[in-house]
Amino acid sequence: MNTPLTVEELLPVSWRSRPRSFVALMSVYESNFRRLLRLTGNPRALPVGECRASVEGDCDLILRVTDRSVYTTMIELTYRFDGEDGAVTSLPDMQLRVYHDARLAEAHAWAQTHQHPRLCDWRRGLDQDLDERWARNVMLNKWLEYCLERGYRF
Repeated sequence: MNTPLTVEELLPVSWRSRPRSFVALMSVYESNFRRLLRLTGNPRALPVGECRASVEGDCDLILRVTDRSVYTTMIELTYRFDGEDGAVTSLPDMQLRVYHDARLAEAHAWAQTHQHPRLCDWRRGLDQDLDERWARNVMLNKWLEYCLERGYRF
């Protein structure tokens, strides 16, 4: 199910930003918000606690609202992998901060260690805070798009 574009999404960008700059990172946050909005509806309306979305042939997507204030909502987003031995694994286990008034969604934190080689590669060599924010938020952006393409909805 495709959501129609809003008027904001049709506006041309009148400025240029350098890749991996703070300004460009804010654009990624804005894109994250729009994708999260399509996945969840209004993030302010999500109930505190856990929600689950399922699609046939894929893992369950788990969303937990952990904290809410007037201007922000904290969300944990992860896949649930049920192992053959009964063990449950959650990956990539991201924490999001949604800024309602600014219409931004930031991948605030992610798991300290990863087993997947691609995620491990992204973590290596991130010396600066801005680089780490880029890695987390580009990962979130691509993951949200993947979830939307697969048909997940809360």
